[in-house]
Amino acid sequence: MEHETHNNETERVIAPQTQVGEEVIDITLRPQNLVDFVGQNHIKDPLNISIEAAQKRNEPIEHVLLYGNPGLGKTTLANIIAKEMNGNIKVTAGPALERVGDLAAILSNLEKGDVLFIDEIHRMNKTIEEVLYAAMEDFAVDIIIGKGPAARTMRMPLNKFTLIGATTKISLLSSPLRDRFGHVFHLNFYEPEDIEKIVNRNAKILTAEIEPEAVSLIAARSRRTPRVANRLLKRVRDFAEVRFGGKIHKEAARSALEMLNVDQHGLDEVDRKILHAIIHKFSGGPVGLNTLSAAIAEEMDTIESVYEPYLMQIGMLERTPRGRKATRSAYQHLGVENKYRPREEIF
Repeated sequence: MEHETHNNETERVIAPQTQVGEEVIDITLRPQNLVDFVGQNHIKDPLNISIEAAQKRNEPIEHVLLYGNPGLGKTTLANIIAKEMNGNIKVTAGPALERVGDLAAILSNLEKGDVLFIDEIHRMNKTIEEVLYAAMEDFAVDIIIGKGPAARTMRMPLNKFTLIGATTKISLLSSPLRDRFGHVFHLNFYEPEDIEKIVNRNAKILTAEIEPEAVSLIAARSRRTPRVANRLLKRVRDFAEVRFGGKIHKEAARSALEMLNVDQHGLDEVDRKILHAIIHKFSGGPVGLNTLSAAIAEEMDTIESVYEPYLMQIGMLERTPRGRKATRSAYQHLGVENKYRPREEIF
């Protein structure tokens, strides 16, 4: 449900957001329990203990906040927690909760042990958030009945449930809300070997015959993000069926990824445009985000939340107090290393 970007972004083959029509296939490929969930061991291990402890006490697990970049598995983990706790899951998003009545209706229909998953929880309005405080702490909702002097407050008890919030921007969450979560987990970008396991597993689910070299090739260009890996796998599978008789070997994968314009580091045209602009228009930086945004005709928020995290993760972009700066790796990748100037020459 992470649809915070404009249409151009959602059309990118390596966009980490869910694209139109992908939901059904995503559910098919999504692991159903913690054992099958690959990577993020720093989350899985404590989560597994908390789930087992809660089951022994016959109580819901404490409220969980998941944060990290799109496509890393926040929704998947929420579904796994609900399944492991033998509860149902109700899914909504922060912007969809417009009135207190909407939230009250959802909460009153939850059974003991159910999970309420709120995606983009940082986009909830303040009134809804304040109603959540009592729901999370006291398992009750205060409803105002009537108007004016005759108005009175009625406290409606709720079944004990688990709230799971997901956000890409934890800094936008208020402290009172953040403090009410018993578990706060940060999802990291995945290690290449974990992405390879995901590609292998999902190729079997899609009944696609794939060679190890092709798995490595797809994984290397997946931006260390499972959702991107799944999308590339599906595109490569289609290409292999049409051009190579169905088997996904190294040549089929390379040809498909070249056609999709995804290079060996998982960068596409927009990523390269950002790096080209910093290097050629601004002498490698530093350049302010506002100026960079105007130079490449992309929104500042999109650059900051969608493109920059991965470019920084792979060491091609650096944020400094004075602005964005291309690193030596970026120069090498674009084949303009002779233009590189060390930091001390710039300042």
